[in-house]
Amino acid sequence: MKRITFILLLSVVSLAAWADEGMWFLMHLKRLNEADMQKKGLQLTAEEIYSINNSSIKDAIVQFNGGCTAEIVSKTGLVFTNHHCGYGAIAELSTPEKDYLTNGFWAQNYQEELKPKSLYVRFFVRMDDVSKRILGLVNNSMSEKEREQIINKEIAKIEQENSEGGKYVVSVRPFYNGNEYYYFVYQDYTDVRLVGTPPNSIGKFGGDTDNWEWPRHTGDFSVFRVYGDKDGNPAAYSTENVPLKPKYSLPISIKGIKEGDFSMILGYPGRTNRWMNAAGIDQNVKFAYPAWVEASKAGMDAMKKHMDQHQEVKLNYASTYSGVANYWKNRQGMIDALTKHGTAATKRKQEKRFQKWANRPENKELYGQVLPTINAYYAATNAKARHDNYLTGLLRSSSLAAIPSSLGNGLIQYSQENEAKRQEMRPRLEAYITNNYEKMYLPLEKDVLASELNLYTAKAGDVAPYFATMASKNQGNFSADIDAAVEKSLFKSMESLHTFLDNPDAATVENDPLFQLSSALMQKYRETSPELEKEKDAFQTAQRLYVKGVLEMDPKGKYYPDANSTLRLTYGSIRALPKDKRNDAKVNNYTTLTGTIAKYIPGDEEFDLSEKLIELEKNKDYGRYADKAGHLPVNFLSDQDITGGNSGSPVLNAKGELIGIAFDGNIEAMAGDVIFDPKLQRTISVDIRYVLFIIDKYAGAKNIINELTIVD
Repeated sequence: MKRITFILLLSVVSLAAWADEGMWFLMHLKRLNEADMQKKGLQLTAEEIYSINNSSIKDAIVQFNGGCTAEIVSKTGLVFTNHHCGYGAIAELSTPEKDYLTNGFWAQNYQEELKPKSLYVRFFVRMDDVSKRILGLVNNSMSEKEREQIINKEIAKIEQENSEGGKYVVSVRPFYNGNEYYYFVYQDYTDVRLVGTPPNSIGKFGGDTDNWEWPRHTGDFSVFRVYGDKDGNPAAYSTENVPLKPKYSLPISIKGIKEGDFSMILGYPGRTNRWMNAAGIDQNVKFAYPAWVEASKAGMDAMKKHMDQHQEVKLNYASTYSGVANYWKNRQGMIDALTKHGTAATKRKQEKRFQKWANRPENKELYGQVLPTINAYYAATNAKARHDNYLTGLLRSSSLAAIPSSLGNGLIQYSQENEAKRQEMRPRLEAYITNNYEKMYLPLEKDVLASELNLYTAKAGDVAPYFATMASKNQGNFSADIDAAVEKSLFKSMESLHTFLDNPDAATVENDPLFQLSSALMQKYRETSPELEKEKDAFQTAQRLYVKGVLEMDPKGKYYPDANSTLRLTYGSIRALPKDKRNDAKVNNYTTLTGTIAKYIPGDEEFDLSEKLIELEKNKDYGRYADKAGHLPVNFLSDQDITGGNSGSPVLNAKGELIGIAFDGNIEAMAGDVIFDPKLQRTISVDIRYVLFIIDKYAGAKNIINELTIVD
């Protein structure tokens, strides 16, 4: 479950009936949620979860590298997150000789911990409401661009006022589609090091086959550590840095769980579109998502051919492939779920009620044309949505599609500067070249680009003229054209690019075939028109008024804002799905190591297992981590409301103790980013007892276990 901003609301109905629905602001817990949470079993106060002046649970929750969540679990800065969240860093640190991704890695002391090139965690400090301050500067007579300019100017002031001279990162974000604004204060730590990871056969067990599925048997976790300077402040990597002493670290419970137990999740959900209209859902299901799925598959197939042949290539492209594959299955699951459950029809019923209210004489002037405007925009952009998803799928999979354009423009500027300015620019250009070319495998890149262009020109519709002309000459097969372009291009290798830096010439870049190809793609990607901008402006106004209107129409509703990568809490209970014969567990809310072994396929890329794990299960050598019945739990289900970005989030019991790490959702509820289904929605988490078992019994990394506060 990974990441990918449409800032939207929720539902026109009150949420009080479903306590497991909602992604709640921590500053509102006391007012909106504390009583309900305590009624359902919470043994803490809202102040113990979120406090500005005292240490609280929120101080242990971090955003991990901008796209996942992680939690502090020791007084020396130890961090748990998902294996798939650490996947890129683990792959970066791996080589064929030291293949940590395949074989795992466990540092026995601080000195053995490994520093990836770029990895950070973000601590949440505080938040506040600035809606009145910002919205007091704008009115409904302004265009969206005019509003945006005024709002952005005020946002810059607010961010500067709260940064304390650069000590903090401050972000002002819109909510309810621009009807409210809050600022968030963060502190970033960039010295984050790998402490431990299970092998792929545990951390990614089940692969793409089991992704988004239940029952699951995946040890999806990895372990990192946060470092700071001797005073505990953020600092660039240095051997002088010391493990961070956090304000709060989570205790870990191995008491076990049962059906109906209260549980809650804190994390950084990436994005939900719960206020998307029926026409928007139709656009995604019929135009956007099918193109996304097809473009992703084309890139995956071209990558995998080379990854299967060379272990070094497999390691270097593992993170890219995994990210594309994750959303390939996600989007197909969303197509299926949104279609099966008739989500667009449900939305149309809500919209019919809104339109009836909007047509009242007192509302008609402001709200009467909101829905017709929204529907007209989607109708006008359906074909564009299909095109854009084929194109973005191409750009997502192919380095050669985007890099030559962005890098080439920098090289042209470099060529036109004097020698002093070139010396200033060169280190940045060299760093960019190294980061993008160091592990590039040209045969793979050529095949990916050719495959994606074949698909793009055949299916996307209004393709860039540059490629329409090429396709008319090559009968839709770009392989030879790409081979020829790469052969003549300075963008084919680090060596040719460094040679150019020694003898720069703007004309060389401008006439380069890969630069021209890439620039044509990026120009099409950024293409707009006055007509489209006008329609977009009207649509954005209508979206904002739609949300505002619903709040007026149903003022007693208990609302929460859609996810947008800001810290939220969601709560519910341990909750099973109907009995499934594929699961050996007594209750279908957890899985066991015995069930893991039952899936074992020797030599299979997705279902292979190590002899040691098989032996531990055979001997029932589970240590202190077995449940009362003698089974070793692996994954479990709960009914919280999560989405991409919640990967790595801590699952906490009623006392605020860590019981699991969230990593996925179930495919039956894949419509959940658009509409919440209280019957089907489930969070899939790795049981903390399995995490500790792997660290302790499998890896023998007792140094890690000794850091933790474990509650028996």
